[in-house]
Amino acid sequence: MQDNDLTGKIIQAAMKVHTALGPGLLESAYEACLEYELIKMGLKVERQKPLPIIYEEIQLECGYRIDLLVEESVIVELKALETLAPIHHAQLLSYLRLAGKKLGLLINFHTEHLRDGIARKIN
Repeated sequence: MQDNDLTGKIIQAAMKVHTALGPGLLESAYEACLEYELIKMGLKVERQKPLPIIYEEIQLECGYRIDLLVEESVIVELKALETLAPIHHAQLLSYLRLAGKKLGLLINFHTEHLRDGIARKIN
């Protein structure tokens, strides 16, 4: 599946979840519902996938987790915040680099219109 098709499906599922639930819930609720929608679409989804840090020649388990990894290629970082800060964008870029992935979506469900809470990032 092409990157644009895959991110389009993820955004479509996120919009469905946002329409059903609206803003104001915990991130974990959106995460569970989005995972469910993506699986219904026939996509492979890993939720809360551990993300070790490779420092020099050692691998360190530091507790970092990818919210959703879709089709082993797109990292989806979810937020439920009033406003995204630059650090949230930097976090996704760091996750992409550490995981060796090219494409990620930062989705903030705490918006009136979800289209205003979506950012696509390329490593």
